[in-house]
Amino acid sequence: MAGEPRSKDLGKDLGKSGQLDFPRPLTTVDVVIFTISGDSLQVLLVQRPADEGEPFPQAWALPGGFVDVAKDRDLAACAARKLREKTGVTSPYLEQLGSWGSATRDPRGWSATHAYFALIPDDAGTLASDARWCPIQGGRLKDKLAFDHGDILATAIQRLRNKVEYTSLPAYLMPAEFTLPDLQRVYEIVLDRPLEKSAFRTRILSADMIEAVAKMRRGPNRPAQLYRLKKGREPVYFVRTFNPPE
Repeated sequence: MAGEPRSKDLGKDLGKSGQLDFPRPLTTVDVVIFTISGDSLQVLLVQRPADEGEPFPQAWALPGGFVDVAKDRDLAACAARKLREKTGVTSPYLEQLGSWGSATRDPRGWSATHAYFALIPDDAGTLASDARWCPIQGGRLKDKLAFDHGDILATAIQRLRNKVEYTSLPAYLMPAEFTLPDLQRVYEIVLDRPLEKSAFRTRILSADMIEAVAKMRRGPNRPAQLYRLKKGREPVYFVRTFNPPE
Protein backbone atom coordinates (compact mmCIF):
# COMPACT_ATOMS: atom_id res chain seq x y z
CA MET A 1 0.00 0.00 0.00
CA ALA A 2 1.14 3.56 -0.66
CA GLY A 3 2.92 5.21 2.26
CA GLU A 4 3.86 1.94 4.00
CA PRO A 5 7.58 1.04 4.30
CA ARG A 6 8.66 -1.76 1.97
CA SER A 7 10.47 -4.60 3.75
CA LYS A 8 13.05 -4.73 0.97
CA ASP A 9 13.99 -1.06 1.46
CA LEU A 10 13.97 -1.34 5.26
CA GLY A 11 16.32 -4.30 5.06
CA LYS A 12 18.91 -2.11 3.36
CA ASP A 13 19.03 0.11 6.46
CA LEU A 14 19.45 -2.74 8.96
CA GLY A 15 22.90 -4.05 9.83
CA LYS A 16 23.72 -7.59 10.87
CA SER A 17 22.75 -6.75 14.45
CA GLY A 18 19.27 -5.68 13.38
CA GLN A 19 20.05 -2.04 14.18
CA LEU A 20 19.62 0.83 11.74
CA ASP A 21 22.83 1.08 9.77
CA PHE A 22 23.27 4.59 8.36
CA PRO A 23 25.03 7.79 9.49
CA ARG A 24 23.02 9.75 12.04
CA PRO A 25 23.40 13.45 12.88
CA LEU A 26 24.49 14.75 16.26
CA THR A 27 21.32 15.75 18.15
CA THR A 28 21.42 18.51 20.74
CA VAL A 29 19.07 20.86 22.60
CA ASP A 30 19.98 24.49 23.33
CA VAL A 31 18.09 26.83 25.66
CA VAL A 32 17.88 30.62 25.47
CA ILE A 33 17.25 31.65 29.09
CA PHE A 34 16.08 35.23 29.66
CA THR A 35 15.75 37.31 32.81
CA ILE A 36 15.47 41.00 33.71
CA SER A 37 18.32 42.36 35.83
CA GLY A 38 19.89 45.79 36.24
CA ASP A 39 17.04 47.35 34.27
CA SER A 40 17.92 45.32 31.15
CA LEU A 41 16.99 42.12 29.38
CA GLN A 42 19.71 39.53 29.96
CA VAL A 43 20.53 36.11 28.53
CA LEU A 44 22.39 33.27 30.21
CA LEU A 45 25.62 32.15 28.52
CA VAL A 46 28.02 29.35 29.40
CA GLN A 47 31.74 29.12 28.64
CA ARG A 48 32.70 26.08 26.62
CA PRO A 49 35.43 23.77 27.98
CA ALA A 50 39.04 24.06 26.87
CA ASP A 51 39.53 20.29 26.54
CA GLU A 52 41.37 18.95 23.50
CA GLY A 53 39.01 18.18 20.66
CA GLU A 54 36.26 20.49 21.90
CA PRO A 55 34.90 22.84 19.22
CA PHE A 56 35.08 26.56 20.04
CA PRO A 57 37.16 26.07 23.22
CA GLN A 58 36.46 28.69 25.93
CA ALA A 59 34.01 30.54 23.68
CA TRP A 60 30.64 31.64 25.07
CA ALA A 61 27.53 29.75 24.01
CA LEU A 62 23.93 29.07 24.92
CA PRO A 63 23.35 26.39 27.56
CA GLY A 64 22.67 23.02 25.99
CA GLY A 65 24.06 19.66 25.09
CA PHE A 66 23.36 16.24 23.64
CA VAL A 67 20.06 14.48 24.13
CA ASP A 68 20.43 11.73 26.75
CA VAL A 69 18.21 8.86 25.60
CA ALA A 70 18.33 7.31 29.09
CA LYS A 71 17.17 10.50 30.88
CA ASP A 72 15.17 12.58 28.40
CA ARG A 73 11.71 11.33 27.48
CA ASP A 74 11.41 14.05 24.84
CA LEU A 75 13.05 17.28 23.65
CA ALA A 76 11.23 19.45 26.22
CA ALA A 77 12.51 17.21 29.03
CA CYS A 78 16.06 17.63 27.73
CA ALA A 79 15.62 21.42 27.64
CA ALA A 80 14.25 21.44 31.20
CA ARG A 81 17.19 19.31 32.37
CA LYS A 82 19.73 21.68 30.82
CA LEU A 83 17.94 24.62 32.45
CA ARG A 84 18.10 22.98 35.90
CA GLU A 85 21.77 22.08 35.47
CA LYS A 86 22.74 25.71 34.78
CA THR A 87 20.34 27.59 37.08
CA GLY A 88 19.06 25.08 39.64
CA VAL A 89 15.43 26.00 38.87
CA THR A 90 12.50 24.96 36.71
CA SER A 91 11.32 27.77 34.45
CA PRO A 92 7.70 28.93 34.79
CA TYR A 93 7.73 29.30 31.00
CA LEU A 94 9.50 27.12 28.41
CA GLU A 95 8.66 27.26 24.69
CA GLN A 96 10.12 25.53 21.66
CA LEU A 97 11.76 28.09 19.38
CA GLY A 98 12.79 26.08 16.32
CA SER A 99 15.40 23.74 14.86
CA TRP A 100 18.74 24.42 13.21
CA GLY A 101 20.73 21.81 11.33
CA SER A 102 23.48 21.51 8.72
CA ALA A 103 26.71 19.75 7.86
CA THR A 104 28.75 22.82 8.80
CA ARG A 105 27.33 24.22 12.08
CA ASP A 106 29.44 21.82 14.19
CA PRO A 107 32.98 20.81 13.16
CA ARG A 108 32.40 17.35 14.69
CA GLY A 109 29.89 16.42 11.99
CA TRP A 110 26.35 16.83 10.67
CA SER A 111 24.43 18.37 13.56
CA ALA A 112 20.85 19.32 14.39
CA THR A 113 19.83 21.31 17.44
CA HIS A 114 16.35 21.97 18.80
CA ALA A 115 16.19 25.33 20.53
CA TYR A 116 13.90 26.46 23.35
CA PHE A 117 13.55 29.74 25.18
CA ALA A 118 12.79 30.10 28.88
CA LEU A 119 11.88 32.96 31.24
CA ILE A 120 12.95 33.07 34.89
CA PRO A 121 12.89 35.76 37.59
CA ASP A 122 16.17 37.47 38.45
CA ASP A 123 16.14 36.15 42.01
CA ALA A 124 15.63 32.49 41.02
CA GLY A 125 18.26 29.80 41.34
CA THR A 126 22.03 29.73 41.56
CA LEU A 127 24.17 29.76 38.42
CA ALA A 128 26.65 27.04 37.53
CA SER A 129 30.31 28.05 37.77
CA ASP A 130 30.69 28.25 33.97
CA ALA A 131 27.61 30.48 33.46
CA ARG A 132 27.00 34.22 33.51
CA TRP A 133 24.24 36.70 32.65
CA CYS A 134 24.91 39.02 29.70
CA PRO A 135 22.85 42.11 28.84
CA ILE A 136 21.00 42.51 25.55
CA GLN A 137 21.66 46.01 24.24
CA GLY A 138 19.81 47.51 21.30
CA GLY A 139 18.08 44.20 20.69
CA ARG A 140 21.33 42.27 20.29
CA LEU A 141 24.28 40.75 22.12
CA LYS A 142 27.71 42.29 21.56
CA ASP A 143 29.65 39.07 22.14
CA LYS A 144 30.20 36.57 19.32
CA LEU A 145 28.86 33.13 20.24
CA ALA A 146 29.97 29.60 19.36
CA PHE A 147 28.31 27.55 16.61
CA ASP A 148 25.26 29.36 15.18
CA HIS A 149 24.08 30.43 18.62
CA GLY A 150 24.10 34.09 17.60
CA ASP A 151 21.38 33.34 15.02
CA ILE A 152 19.40 31.30 17.55
CA LEU A 153 19.60 34.10 20.12
CA ALA A 154 18.51 36.73 17.58
CA THR A 155 15.48 34.60 16.71
CA ALA A 156 14.64 34.19 20.40
CA ILE A 157 14.86 37.93 21.07
CA GLN A 158 12.55 38.67 18.16
CA ARG A 159 10.11 35.93 19.20
CA LEU A 160 10.00 37.27 22.77
CA ARG A 161 9.44 40.86 21.65
CA ASN A 162 6.70 39.84 19.22
CA LYS A 163 4.85 37.81 21.84
CA VAL A 164 5.17 40.46 24.55
CA GLU A 165 3.14 42.78 22.29
CA TYR A 166 0.02 40.66 22.84
CA THR A 167 0.64 38.29 25.78
CA SER A 168 1.35 38.20 29.50
CA LEU A 169 4.81 36.60 29.15
CA PRO A 170 6.66 39.32 31.15
CA ALA A 171 4.78 38.13 34.25
CA TYR A 172 7.04 35.05 34.22
CA LEU A 173 10.06 37.33 34.60
CA MET A 174 8.73 38.82 37.83
CA PRO A 175 9.69 37.93 41.42
CA ALA A 176 7.11 36.29 43.67
CA GLU A 177 5.61 39.69 44.56
CA PHE A 178 5.64 42.88 42.52
CA THR A 179 3.80 46.13 41.89
CA LEU A 180 2.02 47.16 38.70
CA PRO A 181 4.76 49.74 37.94
CA ASP A 182 7.32 46.92 38.31
CA LEU A 183 5.45 44.83 35.75
CA GLN A 184 5.02 47.76 33.39
CA ARG A 185 8.74 48.47 33.55
CA VAL A 186 9.55 44.89 32.54
CA TYR A 187 7.23 45.21 29.54
CA GLU A 188 8.97 48.45 28.60
CA ILE A 189 12.44 46.91 28.93
CA VAL A 190 11.59 44.02 26.62
CA LEU A 191 9.75 46.20 24.10
CA ASP A 192 12.34 48.99 24.39
CA ARG A 193 9.70 51.73 24.54
CA PRO A 194 7.42 53.37 27.14
CA LEU A 195 3.77 52.34 27.66
CA GLU A 196 0.87 54.51 28.77
CA LYS A 197 0.28 53.90 32.48
CA SER A 198 -3.52 53.99 32.67
CA ALA A 199 -4.08 51.80 29.60
CA PHE A 200 -1.50 49.29 30.82
CA ARG A 201 -3.07 49.04 34.27
CA THR A 202 -6.55 48.54 32.81
CA ARG A 203 -5.40 45.80 30.45
CA ILE A 204 -3.44 43.84 33.06
CA LEU A 205 -6.13 43.96 35.76
CA SER A 206 -8.91 43.00 33.33
CA ALA A 207 -6.88 39.99 32.12
CA ASP A 208 -7.34 38.25 35.50
CA MET A 209 -3.73 37.01 35.45
CA ILE A 210 -2.52 38.52 38.73
CA GLU A 211 -3.98 38.83 42.21
CA ALA A 212 -3.36 41.27 45.05
CA VAL A 213 -1.58 40.07 48.18
CA ALA A 214 -2.44 41.28 51.65
CA LYS A 215 0.41 43.74 52.00
CA MET A 216 1.84 46.92 50.55
CA ARG A 217 5.31 48.01 49.56
CA ARG A 218 6.51 50.87 51.75
CA GLY A 219 8.86 53.50 50.41
CA PRO A 220 9.53 57.24 50.18
CA ASN A 221 6.30 57.72 48.21
CA ARG A 222 2.82 56.45 49.07
CA PRO A 223 2.49 52.68 49.69
CA ALA A 224 2.05 50.52 46.56
CA GLN A 225 -0.14 47.45 46.30
CA LEU A 226 1.75 44.20 45.80
CA TYR A 227 0.56 41.49 43.39
CA ARG A 228 1.52 37.95 42.42
CA LEU A 229 0.93 35.79 39.38
CA LYS A 230 -2.07 33.53 39.84
CA LYS A 231 -0.99 29.97 40.54
CA GLY A 232 -0.97 27.72 37.49
CA ARG A 233 -2.09 30.59 35.25
CA GLU A 234 -1.46 29.98 31.57
CA PRO A 235 -0.26 32.89 29.41
CA VAL A 236 -2.96 35.43 28.58
CA TYR A 237 -3.42 36.48 24.96
CA PHE A 238 -4.70 40.03 24.55
CA VAL A 239 -7.11 41.03 21.79
CA ARG A 240 -4.96 44.01 20.81
CA THR A 241 -1.24 44.70 20.85
CA PHE A 242 0.39 47.38 22.99
CA ASN A 243 0.36 50.23 20.49
CA PRO A 244 3.39 52.52 20.47
CA PRO A 245 2.79 56.09 21.69
CA GLU A 246 1.86 58.62 18.99
